[in-house]
Amino acid sequence: MKRQMRWMTLTVCALLFVGSARGAVSSEDDDEVNLVRPSGVHKHAAKSSSRTRRRSSAKGAEGDDVSIPSSALTPGPSGAVPNTRANSVMVVDARTGVVLHEKNADQPRPAASTQKLLTALIVAETGYLDRPVAVESIDTFAEPVRLNIRPGEIYQRMDLLRALLVKSPNDVARCLARDNAGSIEAFAEKMNAKAQILGATHSHFMNPNGLPIPGQYSTARDLAVIARAAYQNPTVRSIVCLPQLVFRYANGRTRELENTNKVLKRLPFCNGMKTG
Repeated sequence: MKRQMRWMTLTVCALLFVGSARGAVSSEDDDEVNLVRPSGVHKHAAKSSSRTRRRSSAKGAEGDDVSIPSSALTPGPSGAVPNTRANSVMVVDARTGVVLHEKNADQPRPAASTQKLLTALIVAETGYLDRPVAVESIDTFAEPVRLNIRPGEIYQRMDLLRALLVKSPNDVARCLARDNAGSIEAFAEKMNAKAQILGATHSHFMNPNGLPIPGQYSTARDLAVIARAAYQNPTVRSIVCLPQLVFRYANGRTRELENTNKVLKRLPFCNGMKTG
């Protein structure tokens, strides 16, 4: 599934570094490591490296630059064509909404894990991220990528949200969705309603994690719209730039999670977002 969905990676990764000088960092930071630790993992949490500080600089006072109607995607001048074998491509200036390149941008396809951006956006906008979430048995029915959280365990919503956007575990997506809406079906309704509001009108979502199911689809254009909206959220923006983080399980065990977005380490000016 991961190989089949590689075409989606460019869709959301390119959005955030095209025409975004603010996201650039110097190569001198390449050897620095920044681990984000959940609440209570260590008394003296590691200080953020300059790489992460710069990648996160889009939030705060400069956040106005990304507060643009997410559905306002406009054609731009033709230029160099990206070298990619992807079946569908959408390259957008995330700040202006100008479309720099597109290929089969409106063909419906499985979105895979890229639709977790919409899941994360809904959870982040709901708020109360410091509240506890109790894992239920139904949350664990997810393959193949799981964090292996167990029924009865309790986590902060923020810790689960970070894990979702960095490591992309399907059980965490189900847990957050069920906690947010009461059931997977109810959360899917919220996803579709939010997509319509954003202007992503050629998508239909049926689960929070993107696992294949008949009738679930999106397009490169819609995912570009969703990605722009997600990046405007300061909580999402502060997470997708993280190369890795430390997750603490309920029993105290910790695990270092590496971001599935390898471009974060390969290109110093990349500051997000989500692979599929």
